[in-house]
This record gives sequence, C-alpha cells and structure tokens, in this order.
Amino acid sequence: MGEGRAKNLDINVLDKIVKHTIGVVEKSKSQIFDIYEAARGEMENVKRDVERIKKETTDIISRVDALGKRERRSRLRLMEVSRNFHEYNEVDIKAAYEDTSNVQLELAMAKLQEQTLRHQRDDLEIRLKVLKQTVEKAENLVSQVGAVLGYLGNQMGSVVTEIESLKASQIFGANIIRAQEEERRRVAREIHDGPAQAMANIVFRAEVCEKLIDADIARAKDELKDLRGQVRIALQETRKIIFDLRPMTLDDLGLIPTIRKVLDMIKERSGIFPELIVMGEDKRLDSHIEIGLFRIIQEALHNVEKHSKAGTVRVRIEFVRSNVIAIVEDDGQGFDNSENIGGESFGLMGMRERINLLQGEISIQSKNGSGTKITVNVPI
Repeated sequence: MGEGRAKNLDINVLDKIVKHTIGVVEKSKSQIFDIYEAARGEMENVKRDVERIKKETTDIISRVDALGKRERRSRLRLMEVSRNFHEYNEVDIKAAYEDTSNVQLELAMAKLQEQTLRHQRDDLEIRLKVLKQTVEKAENLVSQVGAVLGYLGNQMGSVVTEIESLKASQIFGANIIRAQEEERRRVAREIHDGPAQAMANIVFRAEVCEKLIDADIARAKDELKDLRGQVRIALQETRKIIFDLRPMTLDDLGLIPTIRKVLDMIKERSGIFPELIVMGEDKRLDSHIEIGLFRIIQEALHNVEKHSKAGTVRVRIEFVRSNVIAIVEDDGQGFDNSENIGGESFGLMGMRERINLLQGEISIQSKNGSGTKITVNVPI
C-alpha cells in the first residue's frame, strides 16, 4: 500500500512538472508572439513614414533646385543694377538687393529643411532595417518554440506512459501538438494579413472621410462608397477564415455537402472547374473521421488552387462497407514527386500525419506537366 501511494505521488509530481514546463514554454511563446506583433505593427508605421519622408525629400530637392536658379538670376540682376547705377534709381537698386536677400534666405531655409529630411530619412531606413530583423527573428522563434512544445509534449507524454500505462492517451495528444501549433500560426497570419490589415485600412479611410465631410462632401461620399467595399471584403475574408477553422456544415450536414461547398468556393475564387463524384451510400461517419478526411481533402484542394495552375479538379468519394476512399485529381502542371521525397511542404506532411492518425493510407502520384492525383483510403 505504501509503495502504491509513493508511485502515485511520483506520477502526480511528474505530471505537475510536465504541465509547468509546457505552461512556461506556452507563456514564452505568447510573449514572443506579442513582441512579433508589436514589432510588425511598428515596422508598418515606420515604412509609411519612410515613404512620406522620401516624397517630402524629393519635393524639397526640387524646390531647392528651383530656388537656386532663381537666386542666380537675382544675383545677376543685382550685379547689373550695381554696375549701371547711373541707369537705375535708388528704388531699383534697393528692390534688386532686397529680392536677392529674400531669395538667398529662402534658399538657405530650404537647404536646411532638405538636410533635416535627409537625416530623418536615413534614420528611419536604419530603424526599418532593424525592425525587419526583429520581426524575422521573432517569427522564427515562435515557430521554434512551437516545435519545442511538440517535442516536449511527445517526450514527456512518453515518459509518463512508460510509468503508468493508464495514461496512454497522452501519446496521441503529443503527436498532434506540432500540427496544432502550425495551424494556429497559419490562422494568426491569415487574420493579420487579411481582416486585420483590411480593418486598419478601414480606420484610415474613415479618418479621411471625417476630414472630408466639411471640406468636400462629394469626395467624402466616394470615399464612403469605397469604404463600404473594404468592409465587405473584410467580412468575406473573416467568413472564409471561420469556414477554414471549422465549417458548420460539417457538423450539421456531413462530409459531402461540406466538400461541395468548398468546391463552389474554389470555382468562384479561381475559375477552376470542379467536379464531385460520390459512389456508394453517402452516410455520416464518426466525427474524428469526417474532420480528418475533410482536412486532407481541403489541403489537397488548397494545393490545387494555389500551385497547380489547373483548369479542372475532380473529387471522387467512394463509400464501401469498411472503408471510405477519396481521390483528388487535377489537370495542372504537376511536380516531380521523386525529387520531392524528403523535402515535402508542410501541407503534404500534415496530410500524411492526419492519415496516420486515422490509420489509413495515402498515395500521391504526380509528374511535371501531367497533373496530380492524391488517393486516400481510411477504415471506418
């Protein structure tokens, strides 16, 4: 009895250590991501400032050139009046002198402004370069920490499993941590580059409209019309991200209606002609099988849309007694599958990882110029 309590105590302590370690790494990852977001936002602000300063510098250089020419003409005029003072009266001489003095003063101020702007531009460009390096380092750190989390989860889970067989489920969770972290990063990037950027632009356009309301109502109306379009685009992007995260139709209607909707979206976005063929009895599958199959087919279709330059894509799903077979085939440019072994994209690796979790099989056939065919066989 005493040995049993000691064993349980050791397991509990180990669990606590594992959770604390992963929690610390998670917190560090969150802090690094906050730094990344702050640096990226500051980088965008500095980039806009650099463009503004460059324009102002170009304008002041043109003004300095114009004032230089005007100053030379003014000095020549003053020299002419001074040499021929008997032909000009005192008023003419005074006017020529004052004009030269004014132009020289204006030129000196313009040159000073040009020098100031050049310094500001150089300082901002240096700052922008440093911020870019910070953003790149933070982005790499986020990815590396995510991989560390996956490694820690996998290794610690294995240790606990060896100590106590009742905790074997930890192995499954540890195997998918890396995929979860990469998915979170992808979603964060999509939100940042899509709706977040669009909303930032909406805020800027709204500020422009506020300034134009009293000054130019017609232009304000045009800006508001454009603003409405920006809001509509942001809404579409947000709905797309929500659909990619978890399509409601998958829970409500099942795999086939959800795939059909994805194909309709691809046709609308890219013009690729889709075809869906269903063989056998369309039936609801276990939730984890439906979501796993959907993610594999979704990733395959994403690759077709993004990389294949295809004109058509065919999805065939066959339900048999103990298996479901899914085939995604396109007529695009394909790729040399033999050269891709060992250097697969994360998308292909993610598909293989998901099929392993479903205890199924996947086959990828492709050649340069001959399209791609992906076959998935999952036991149900």
